[in-house]
Amino acid sequence: MPQVDTARFLKDLHELRKIGAYKTGVHRPTFSPEDMESRRWLMERMAECGLEPSIDGIGNVIGRHPGPGPKLLVGSHIESQNQAGWLDGALGVMAGVALARSGLPVDVIAFADEEGHYGGFIGSRSFIGELPEDEIDRLSNRYHGKPLRQALREAGLEGLPRIQREPDRHKGFFELHIEQGTQLESAGQQVGVVTGIVAIWQWRITIEGMQDHAGGTTMAERRDAGLTAVRLLAMLDERMPFACGPRSTWTCGRISLDPGAASIIPGSAEVLFQFRDVEQPMLDRMEACLRACVQEANRRERCTVTLEAMSLSKPALCDDAMQAALAAAAEDLAPGAWRHMPSGAGHDAQYMAKVMPAAMLFSPSIAGISHHWAEDTKDEDLAKCVEVLAEGAARYLGNNPPVGCGGT
Repeated sequence: MPQVDTARFLKDLHELRKIGAYKTGVHRPTFSPEDMESRRWLMERMAECGLEPSIDGIGNVIGRHPGPGPKLLVGSHIESQNQAGWLDGALGVMAGVALARSGLPVDVIAFADEEGHYGGFIGSRSFIGELPEDEIDRLSNRYHGKPLRQALREAGLEGLPRIQREPDRHKGFFELHIEQGTQLESAGQQVGVVTGIVAIWQWRITIEGMQDHAGGTTMAERRDAGLTAVRLLAMLDERMPFACGPRSTWTCGRISLDPGAASIIPGSAEVLFQFRDVEQPMLDRMEACLRACVQEANRRERCTVTLEAMSLSKPALCDDAMQAALAAAAEDLAPGAWRHMPSGAGHDAQYMAKVMPAAMLFSPSIAGISHHWAEDTKDEDLAKCVEVLAEGAARYLGNNPPVGCGGT
């Protein structure tokens, strides 16, 4: 079994959380000064454990193992949502450093902007060759509008080459992450072996009515886009349970009304609606339900409802052999205190799964809190998970890893 220095692992995690500290969490938006400080700090930790660190033109940081033979790729991201938690992403990156320090043949990577400040998963997509230059030209920050090109220039990344994966270098990708839910904590368990990562299907629903005076227009005359939106969402919430699976979710993330004034009947409305599942048949059934509800709304209402697909990702199933190695390690190190479970959130691992075997491991989240500064996990659970990850990685490699990369 690899000897993981869990005390050093926890020390690194707690040291990293000081960069961009916000209450008990962190505020490290992508390409902010705090984010770039954390990337420089990470490169120092990589060098200390014998890796060869570099940063590329999209902000990805990679520490390469210098030894011969195939490697594992281990990592996640270290930027955060605004005023968010200290473990989301950072846990997986520092777990990779801990595995490298133990002597396992791993490259460690911190992908840029998994959290989507400038675009969805631009770091992992760049690494696998799915981020063209013209998309970089188009992207901008969703909060303050800064163009991605400007952000890269200000962060000192402009002109650096973008690192591309080497097809024969990696046997697979491992990512350790907090659960971002309550299943493990509720069951008193310490480890979750992830079976697959959900697909997220995002839709835009546009409703066209008639803007008019809130006092002078009778109720019989109105074409109120706002009320049509509310009735449609209520219909969806009533019917989706009959179409979905046990772990399906659906969310109305935004409703915007135009012109959005108290005394004006909304002439149009826009709804952002998404659903998630790890099984393709469930996604297809939920799409059919959504389309049926839109069709029914167009039959009943005075307004016109239009449905547009914004993004339709595919579920990413975790590699069977990597799952088996993690499950065996979990049973040895946390007997009876682990489970198989799907991921309800998106992760960099789903993009790595397009080009190499990939698997994930979950630690518990206290009260299920994530994307909030109160996010937390017990130190003993973090330590147990990194031990399981290391043992699972060693088993997957065949328990015969090359040595010579471990540092102090």
